[in-house]
Amino acid sequence: MSRVAPTRRILRVKDAVPTRRIDSLAAEEPLEIRLDGTPLTVTMRTPGDDFDLAAGFLVSEGAVSSAADIETIRYCAGATVDGGNTYNVLDVRLAPGVPAPAPRNFYTTSSCGVCGKASLEAVRTVARWSAADDPVELAQSTVATLPDRLRAAQRVFDRTGGLHAAGLFTADGEPLCVREDVGRHNAVDKLLGWALRDGRLPLRGTVLMVSGRASFELVQKAVMGGIPVLTAVSAPSSLAVELAAEEGLTLIGFLRGTSMNVYTGERRLNVTPGAGNGSADAPPPR
Repeated sequence: MSRVAPTRRILRVKDAVPTRRIDSLAAEEPLEIRLDGTPLTVTMRTPGDDFDLAAGFLVSEGAVSSAADIETIRYCAGATVDGGNTYNVLDVRLAPGVPAPAPRNFYTTSSCGVCGKASLEAVRTVARWSAADDPVELAQSTVATLPDRLRAAQRVFDRTGGLHAAGLFTADGEPLCVREDVGRHNAVDKLLGWALRDGRLPLRGTVLMVSGRASFELVQKAVMGGIPVLTAVSAPSSLAVELAAEEGLTLIGFLRGTSMNVYTGERRLNVTPGAGNGSADAPPPR
């Protein structure tokens, strides 16, 4: 049975006709992240790219900014009573001299990573890089292709219909990396972790495309990764728009076909009257 998309026999009813069938489900399991052996956070996630998720979480919290800041990441054996490995507990060891993030309530869920924050002030993590001074420019016709490009890379969504996706693209619309997860914030952390471990931070000149709404936390994560543009198929929250404006991030919502709302940073978008939706053909992301 796949840990990413386990199956279950269900009753399907269509047009009042019942049938039995096998359905694939989007997996959701807890992941405990430990820091130098001490529990740090528990998040509900879809198994897969767990090392990237842990690394990206630390990027989001401002604890690390390069691969050299992390000494090792490993699964913890002995996580069950019989000493087995559930692959649901990770231990991250920071490099000597790298301070651990301040202790606080880090419990998160797959739907809302910001719920564990103690206060709004604690959420406004100090970024290491500035999005405001990134000179990247984007063609409106290129931006319009991003939802289709992201959807084309959602392999597990095709089987389950139950996962969020986050994709990192160049200014020309070429996909760099796409990650899926039951939690939208986890999907973005997996991207940030991939970028950290691949030596790509800060992610200047890139676009982050997310499959759902643009929350405050997703804007924060984009800023922490040095990403200058965040696009979403759904709406942003008021606090997300406020933070994007403060940090100089371009925030685009309701991106559907050739239609989009630009909430902040419109200077980066080049609009060509009559531009079409463009082609979504592109090489597969890593």
